[in-house]
Amino acid sequence: MTNKMTKTVCSFTAVLLAAGMLAGCGSADKSLSEAAYDNGNYAVAEDAAGIAIYTTAAAGVLQYGTEGLADGEADAMPTDDYFNTEEYNYIVENGYTSTASNPLSTFSIDVDTASYTNLRRMITEGYDIPAEAIRIEEMINYFEYDYPQPKEGEPFSVTTEISECPWNGDTKLMLVGLHSKDIDLSERPAMNLVFLIDVSGSMYDEDKLPLVQKSFSMLTENLSPEDRISIVTYAGEDAVVLEGADGNDRNKILDAINSLTAGGSTAGAAGINTAYKIAEKYFIEGGNNRIILATDGDLNVGISSESDLTALVEEKRETGVYLSVLGFGTGNIKDNKMEALADNGNGNYSYIDSELEAKRVLVEEMSGTLFTAAKDVKIQVEFNPAYIKGYRLIGYENRALADEDFSDDTKDAGEIGAGHSVTALYELVMNDSDMELASSELKYRDSAEGVNNGELLTASIRYKEPDGDTSKLLAYPVTMDSYSEKMSYNMTFAAGVAEFGLVLRNSEYKGTATCQSVLTLLADHDYESDVYKDEFIYLVKTMKRQGY
Repeated sequence: MTNKMTKTVCSFTAVLLAAGMLAGCGSADKSLSEAAYDNGNYAVAEDAAGIAIYTTAAAGVLQYGTEGLADGEADAMPTDDYFNTEEYNYIVENGYTSTASNPLSTFSIDVDTASYTNLRRMITEGYDIPAEAIRIEEMINYFEYDYPQPKEGEPFSVTTEISECPWNGDTKLMLVGLHSKDIDLSERPAMNLVFLIDVSGSMYDEDKLPLVQKSFSMLTENLSPEDRISIVTYAGEDAVVLEGADGNDRNKILDAINSLTAGGSTAGAAGINTAYKIAEKYFIEGGNNRIILATDGDLNVGISSESDLTALVEEKRETGVYLSVLGFGTGNIKDNKMEALADNGNGNYSYIDSELEAKRVLVEEMSGTLFTAAKDVKIQVEFNPAYIKGYRLIGYENRALADEDFSDDTKDAGEIGAGHSVTALYELVMNDSDMELASSELKYRDSAEGVNNGELLTASIRYKEPDGDTSKLLAYPVTMDSYSEKMSYNMTFAAGVAEFGLVLRNSEYKGTATCQSVLTLLADHDYESDVYKDEFIYLVKTMKRQGY
């Protein structure tokens, strides 16, 4: 049934979404013996005659396809697992690299957290978890770590720790942690925000547009008279719902947010263009000028491919306006498009699965979400082959940079918000390890620089000020003084999150990792005082019961 259903849906989805009308194979039979799928736009079911697609329309808005069905048939409708159109980019995991042949590891930082909340949603709701949905760096960076505040004159502190790797006895584990300076929100710069809201038919469900409205309503609680708020919507076409409203006029903003309804196709590129025009019109010099896009990512009219959307946003970011993305919903999430928009729009990507998460992102962590402390932040680690035979960066696969990009200020990289932390983990293969790596010609073994000087590696960081165009360089040599056989509170939890990701991905590098070994590792510290970390442990226990 699944293949047949999919073929039929692919043939008629465009008609349904564009017209907001009934579509089907000839005359669709409303007397459905077995309802198989209903996403809020249309229902798909199979009866004796084959596939039937049924929808209803009222005031131009697609509604649940149950009106007119016989008693009892509507109750059978929601069985989403027959038809899931969520999209994720394929990830090729980083392998071990020989230090002798390539002593440099270069990547852009990533403060996105969407992968973790999306994973939490899938575990909680009992969905199968595709490996492509698991970005370990986003899982790690969802949580707060107790890193020190930056020194005077520096945008962030840098912490390094080395310990034993819990899942691989042949390697050490190294943590590199950055933490940006906290800001006092009472002294924050003025905000020019454009809420760009997807109101297409695919946003009809309760966990989409209604949750979007609740999320932005929370954000309005912290606005000031100096702030400017605009609202742009898009479905079959874009519309300016509110323009340049005073942040103090909360009732006017809330009325505009709560007036929105879902229906139609999804012309996202048109909405993006209009949002940038509005953001430029009300641009605040020295302020926080940002578009916040709320969508499930299902863009299907006009520019809709990931590459074309990326090109559009890359061009628009030159205006000085940042683009952040909030993902919503289940069943047809286009994670690949949303991540690409945020990464190339100098913003961050969060997935909102509940009102609690909306509060965390838009209220509790408002400074980190909305205020940029440094942009185009790149990390380059140079390993010393006199001590380290090889290494493996855990995660950050879609943030890799060419080594020469590190000093190229024209190459875009990630942004870090005020009070945010970024954590990266490496597996290190020391020279006395029994692990075998691919042999290659030694390029640096005979070099006087960096040989037997006690430095295992140097972690270098380039960044730009939020309004700057020229990068600055910070360098931090790392020695065995960073080693401790017992992991710190920070490192233990980060390692536990990484290990859980390796288990769920069934990674070829997971070694001895299991959910039980994650729980055993985390038992060394008490995380109950942190509600988010305590919840993570609950998720690990949930997956353990499923045999992971």
